Amino acid sequence: MSLSFLSGCQNPDRPSKKNPVSLTVWHTYVRPMDFGFKTLVDEFNDTIGKQEGVFITISSTADAPNLNEKLFAAIEGDPGAPEIPDMAVVYPSIAAALAQKGLAMDFASQFSADEISRYVSDFVQEGTIDGRLYLLPILKSTEVLYLNKTIFDRFAAEVPGISLEQLETFEGIIQAAEKYYQWSEGKTFYFPDLLFNYTMIGMEQMGEHFVQNRKLRLNSTAFQRIWDNYYESTVWGYAAIFNSFGNYLAMTGEVACVTGTSAAAIYYPDSITYKDNTKEGAEFIVLPFPVFKGGEKVAAQRGAGMCVIKSTPAKEYAAGVFLKWFTAPAQNLRLTASTGYMPVTKQAFEDVMENGLQAIENAMVKKAFLTALDMQKEYRFYIPPVFDGFDEMQRGYIEEIQKIAKAAREERIQKGTSSEARNRQDLAALIAAFGD
Repeated sequence: MSLSFLSGCQNPDRPSKKNPVSLTVWHTYVRPMDFGFKTLVDEFNDTIGKQEGVFITISSTADAPNLNEKLFAAIEGDPGAPEIPDMAVVYPSIAAALAQKGLAMDFASQFSADEISRYVSDFVQEGTIDGRLYLLPILKSTEVLYLNKTIFDRFAAEVPGISLEQLETFEGIIQAAEKYYQWSEGKTFYFPDLLFNYTMIGMEQMGEHFVQNRKLRLNSTAFQRIWDNYYESTVWGYAAIFNSFGNYLAMTGEVACVTGTSAAAIYYPDSITYKDNTKEGAEFIVLPFPVFKGGEKVAAQRGAGMCVIKSTPAKEYAAGVFLKWFTAPAQNLRLTASTGYMPVTKQAFEDVMENGLQAIENAMVKKAFLTALDMQKEYRFYIPPVFDGFDEMQRGYIEEIQKIAKAAREERIQKGTSSEARNRQDLAALIAAFGD
């Protein structure tokens, strides 16, 4: 993507060497992503930024919920809150909340229609709210299945009927997990990271929406099917109940496979360390996101974007200068090459296919990228709804279903059995918790 910059007479609405503009960006990236992000920002500051009088400062925050809390505290002017940033890496629901308050810049004010058309249309759609582009795509991901093939091959060699094809469906995964539990003398096989997405995408695969009219649809046959798959597998120890990232469980051999974001590929190692501190070399592979049997191939479209806070004409122009450079194929591909993210412009995708992924050095990142590209040919990518309160809805659902499953699992361990009556009772409790 080429950049066109104004020159000549001074314009008070434009930054310049004599009248530079400094912008602060908040993000939640961690290593190695934060290093790649900082490297590009430093390069911009030393080149285009220096020429145009634009200087970018970045600030990292622990995670998205923490960033969101700080952001709205700053906007409300809470005591002790930091100054409002000029840009922030956020998800669509936050961009929508900012737009509702009249605080988000419409990118059409700084990007021409031709420039916007160079981005992948589905990515643009995700950041478009009420017909206006409030969230610019910078990096995107989907969800995949990570498998410790070293462990799986041993398992498959000793247990009849186990194959990679079985992992194409969620039902197949749980069937394999039950046999794995027996074969391994009580070890857990699978962890559904991003549990809300597991449910939401599962219902989309079966032709139903999980979220409708800003409420969770728990009283449906599709949801009951997902509930049974998750509930029974966690109660019996075939699937894990865990409150952090799935790669942590994979790194210690506590699970053999994880569904999670393709952007986590960089964190899957080439060896694992068991709880007794013994180590073993491990080959992880990346498979397409599973589908509920008989369902449509649907996966989530993920990844935060950049939101620009409304400000002076000079600052908004400066933000446009930086983001046009930052998301141009040359820069965008350098950043995606070191992570499991996908680029956001059509040209960048073409460049990736032409160079055969040569720029991607990390083997796991390359595997995730290739799987994501294969999925693009066969899958429909679902964009979650955007409304105020969506994030809280996700957290509440995850907390409640995990709490119920954990209590049922503890009772099963004590009694040695679990009943259909307890299953239905717990499902009714979950439905009641969300007023469906």
